[in-house]
Amino acid sequence: MYGTIARVKIDPTQIEELKAVGDSMGTAPGQVARYVYQMDADPAVLYLVAVFESKAAYWANAASPEQNERFLRLRALFLEDPEWHDGEIVSAA
Repeated sequence: MYGTIARVKIDPTQIEELKAVGDSMGTAPGQVARYVYQMDADPAVLYLVAVFESKAAYWANAASPEQNERFLRLRALFLEDPEWHDGEIVSAA
């Protein structure tokens, strides 16, 4: 499995809108899971986690025009550009 973890900042009053956008996006081809964490220490900081069945599926999605449209909808809610961390999942339970 392969995926990304993104650190983003958002106005906490926009969390419900973020959920609505996320719910409307559905699941990308090859996507296994998607999670959003809101930090206790700073409710404006979120970590977005996307898990894909393979590195190839992840990069195919990342390069797709559909993903670019989804990202632009999400990016409009962020206070700054995301900080991305891509990598192979070496352990999962």
